[in-house]
Amino acid sequence: MPERKITPTHYEVLIRIFELDGFVVQRKKGDHIIMTKAGIKRPIVIKSSPRLVPVTHIRTNMTTAGMTRERFFELLEKVK
Repeated sequence: MPERKITPTHYEVLIRIFELDGFVVQRKKGDHIIMTKAGIKRPIVIKSSPRLVPVTHIRTNMTTAGMTRERFFELLEKVK
């Protein structure tokens, strides 16, 4: 089965995905939403402008969160 591609995603969908993975919105500053999770050293940052978050930012946040592609798509299915 071919591997699914990560595509630019609306920032609200990403927030929901990371919330399902245990992250909480710590604070908002301008167009940056900062989310934290116990056990994760660095917070993840999601920009609300532009509304569609680029793939490079999604992958960086996934790496920081220790999230696999499989987990990302599993949570994406729950959100949609």
